[in-house]
Amino acid sequence: MIETASNTNPSFERPETNSLRVALLQLTSNGDIGANRVKGEQACREAARLGGDIALFPEMWSIGYEAGIARSTPWRPWPSLAIASDGEFVRSFQELAQELGIAIALTYLEERLGQPRNSVSLIDRHGDIVMTYAKVHTCDFHWECHLEPGDAFNVAELDTSVGPVQVGAMICFDREFPESARVLMLKGAEVILVPNACELEANRLGQFKARAFENMVAMAMTNYAAPQHNGHSIVVDAVTFDEHAKGLDPVIFEAGEDEGVFVADLGLARLRAYRDKEAMGDAYRKPRAYTGLASLDVDEPFRRPDSRR
Repeated sequence: MIETASNTNPSFERPETNSLRVALLQLTSNGDIGANRVKGEQACREAARLGGDIALFPEMWSIGYEAGIARSTPWRPWPSLAIASDGEFVRSFQELAQELGIAIALTYLEERLGQPRNSVSLIDRHGDIVMTYAKVHTCDFHWECHLEPGDAFNVAELDTSVGPVQVGAMICFDREFPESARVLMLKGAEVILVPNACELEANRLGQFKARAFENMVAMAMTNYAAPQHNGHSIVVDAVTFDEHAKGLDPVIFEAGEDEGVFVADLGLARLRAYRDKEAMGDAYRKPRAYTGLASLDVDEPFRRPDSRR
């Protein structure tokens, strides 16, 4: 049984008429794609019951991420678990999104002509895929060295019940690089969705809040529940100062460690008004001073033989 909660209103009424409700599907997986499909469908139905506009899965939900094998263990053909982006698993969630009238950020090991990719497809409430993003910063020091990295960060306009929203995506290790969220902001993202699969402790959570602050974007991240990981799925607002320049806590919601479907409301009018007037994001950047960011050269102590540029 999946527990449920609303962080804002037990009656599931929106606090603002234009609030975007994000549902965090903080689940555990046994690595079986059929079982994950059933459990994922149940969670999406609960997200719809809670009034969710977007249901966000943790990283690589199709196989529960841990089906990948670390270098230190005997290799097995986990790439055979990759699925097509237009295959039955993905199509079933497209049909579900249309039935329920909510968007679904579905994660899976994506089949490719070469190596598989760690991907998320954003399915809109009409059942159409508006964006598929593949993890750019693959963990090349681990089993993800066998995956094909993505080559771009994408933003799509998502039609929701409260109007169009510019949505971007990054996956787990991507959030540890400031360039990921920065590029998404520059491409117009208002909200960034982040599927995750690792321990979320104080350092990573602080880092996540910083990404929202420095780019003036709202961010939502779903992690696996304990004992698979430690939960702490989170939604962070971009609004960090009030009209008197007093600092605000940007955390709209943070889960505990248990399984659940948790919803959080993002006030879009408030977010957009803040972005129109405040100093972060792209307001006062000096790109001419940043040319070194695109260099392919790596100096000590950061050279790694397994790093793929």
